[in-house]
Amino acid sequence: MDDSRIVDLYWQRNEQAIKETADKYGGYCMKISRNILSDFSDSEENVNDTYLQAWKSIPPNRPKSLKAFLGKLSRNLALNKYKAKHTRKRGAGEFAVSLDELSICTPSGITVEDELEIAALGKSINSFLYAQKTNVRNVFICRYFYCDSIEDISNRFGYSQSKIKSMLMRARTRLRLHLEKEGYYEK
Repeated sequence: MDDSRIVDLYWQRNEQAIKETADKYGGYCMKISRNILSDFSDSEENVNDTYLQAWKSIPPNRPKSLKAFLGKLSRNLALNKYKAKHTRKRGAGEFAVSLDELSICTPSGITVEDELEIAALGKSINSFLYAQKTNVRNVFICRYFYCDSIEDISNRFGYSQSKIKSMLMRARTRLRLHLEKEGYYEK
């Protein structure tokens, strides 16, 4: 079923919308959840919470891209669950590793988690990403938005793991310079 028909089912308050969403995007939401939470049962719960949040949000929202809408819901819910479970220290999953990698780019006193809530910083990062080559942008997003492992990214794009690591390191360096120019750092 196409996305516009699924969204119409939500607007009609037809419970078939949840089933269609699960059939089409369940694996996608599970991958995002597992990358962040690193726990199958927590991820299953997060995916179900995503469906519930979609049910509550549509209407009044009518997303242009259902996949992006569900991805964002899944990710935000997983981040909240992760924060709640790891308030004292970080776990050892890909999410924690990717946050540690990004920490060299973040301004002092602002954690990566805080960054996600600062709209101006988000816009600056987006403008940086749009200025990058498509392959660099895609690798960066896979690593730092979807929290994919280096191995998964390597397999997906057909680059060696060392090339992926190098691309990410260079992108982080350029991002840091971009953020310095934008005034998020004192040099």
